[in-house]
Amino acid sequence: MSVDPLSPSLRVVVIGASGRMGSQACAAVDAAPDLDLVGRYDAGDDLGELHGADVAVEFSVPDASMGNVAHCVELGVHAVVGTTGWNAERLASLESLLAQHDSVGVLIAPNFAIGALLMMSFARQAAPFYESVEIVEMHHPAKVDAPSGTAARTASIIAAARAEAGLGPVPDATQSDPDGARGATVDGIPVHALRLRGRVAHQEVDLGAEGEALTIRHDSFERTSFMPGVLAGVRAVGSHPGLTVGLENYLGLA
Repeated sequence: MSVDPLSPSLRVVVIGASGRMGSQACAAVDAAPDLDLVGRYDAGDDLGELHGADVAVEFSVPDASMGNVAHCVELGVHAVVGTTGWNAERLASLESLLAQHDSVGVLIAPNFAIGALLMMSFARQAAPFYESVEIVEMHHPAKVDAPSGTAARTASIIAAARAEAGLGPVPDATQSDPDGARGATVDGIPVHALRLRGRVAHQEVDLGAEGEALTIRHDSFERTSFMPGVLAGVRAVGSHPGLTVGLENYLGLA
């Protein structure tokens, strides 16, 4: 199925419609004059034929997401996915499925906030110039995974930029850390996850060199901040068959 991203009748369903992000996505799609919200699905619902949708927005939970997206692909429905938990094995499985449905596009987006995508882009630019780099991400305590998908994605982007520049490992003389005070390591980049009541989604990349430091920070104070990116993904996914990881690839920020 090929979808014209400018079509005034793009039919959209939301999976995970009653969740924090899903409910916002429903409102955003419903308010968009060029989109038509034709279905809402939650845990336990039979996805069936997805109301004949062109695009599905998927905001469920990690354990359900892969099956939901596979169902969309097999129906020829493009998918815009904000659910986390898409590791390398799951992405490889999805790519194999998409190879059998080569007109279908799937976007896996660790973050839909435009500012967060810019933050990752700026971090990529800065990474070759700094010996030290660490990531601190902060989310609400109801978030089920750590580190966040955005933090993991940022770490991978930074690691690739450092490798291309010929930089070695991030310096760290720590020899004893029995309680994990130094955080997780993603592709060699230290990542620290905070879970605090009152927060939504926040991340900073801290870079250091002799005599100077650079901090790149993005804050989402409300989930409405993600909706312009969700709508951009919905409108563009039909023009990008196959698997795309990161909304930045649609926006020229990769």
